[in-house]
Amino acid sequence: MNARSIAASRGRWRGALAAVALMLAANASAQQAPAATPEAVPKAPVLVDAAQEPGYASQSNAERQRVQPGNNAPVWRQVGQGVEGTVNFPYREYGVLIQPTVSYPGAATTNAGEAWRQVRNRVIIPYGGSLVLIALLAVVIFYFTKGPLKLHAPPTGRRIERFTPLERAAHWANAAAFVVLAVSGLVMAFGQYILRPIIGATLFGWLTYALKNLHNFVGPLFLVSLLIIIVTFVRDNLPRREDWVWLVRFGGLLGDQGVPSHRFNAGEKVVFWLGVFVLGLVVVGSGLVLDKLLPGIEYLRAQMQVAHMIHASAALVMIALFIGHIYMGTVGTEGAYAAMKTGYVDETWAREHHALWYEDIQAGKIPAQRSAPAEGSPSPVRA
Repeated sequence: MNARSIAASRGRWRGALAAVALMLAANASAQQAPAATPEAVPKAPVLVDAAQEPGYASQSNAERQRVQPGNNAPVWRQVGQGVEGTVNFPYREYGVLIQPTVSYPGAATTNAGEAWRQVRNRVIIPYGGSLVLIALLAVVIFYFTKGPLKLHAPPTGRRIERFTPLERAAHWANAAAFVVLAVSGLVMAFGQYILRPIIGATLFGWLTYALKNLHNFVGPLFLVSLLIIIVTFVRDNLPRREDWVWLVRFGGLLGDQGVPSHRFNAGEKVVFWLGVFVLGLVVVGSGLVLDKLLPGIEYLRAQMQVAHMIHASAALVMIALFIGHIYMGTVGTEGAYAAMKTGYVDETWAREHHALWYEDIQAGKIPAQRSAPAEGSPSPVRA
């Protein structure tokens, strides 16, 4: 080893020893340093609620930003109070993020949107659903205890035209639209609790989306057919003196003998005036509001919520009422379905179920045939 390499090695060792000495000195000084006193520890900043300070309510937003930079609480307080902002949309209410506080019957005082939800979920859904179930249960009990109303005498073979082709077309169009609207409406109202646990959220979402669009498009068909139904049948559904006897005796449903009536008995007239005329027009009118099809109306959220509550309530009552009508027009009365299907009833059927109507036909006050008979079918004969 030459002299140059020996000198380099000695330099490296001296550097290493100097570094070790500095580390030891630093550790010794740290151990000898006095412990920090509690007074030396910096205190956490005290948070002050600026809203409690005097004059906070009169401060402008700029002043509040100087006191508490980034504090947006005043803005959200105004949002919660229903303050309307500025938007570039056709509906000015788009600038309202949260509706103001209101109180609906059956709901606690809260904002209008939450109040509407409470009325829907706590009043309309449970009570409306119970009403529909009661109607279904009533017809089931009546069927298994009383059975269908049958003819007491054999058919004569002579037929009387009860419904013209126009009347039957209007009835079937309205009935088909009603069934589609009722089923789709019931699924949208109660499917969340009944169908979704069975078919799953994905399939239920697609189903309700399809039914909602079908509901909206079938609505106008229901409106047109409803107006035709009202115009066509209003004359024969006007109240008459004999209707009171039918109502008092409940149409003879609890006995063996029917109560004489004209072309439509009092029960059918109740269905017409309450179900078709009143509830039908209410459902159609509120539905047009929900579809935003009525001119001259500013469609605000509060109006839409009220329209929905009216629409849903009237529709559920209408469904419950028509469950009984559908029962009596199909399996509940022998020959009733054939009357709307073919337009004709047997002479015996007319005499037993609508005796006063049959007597007017016998006396020539009402024609037994009001339209041209179908080709190849025998002409009805008046007894």
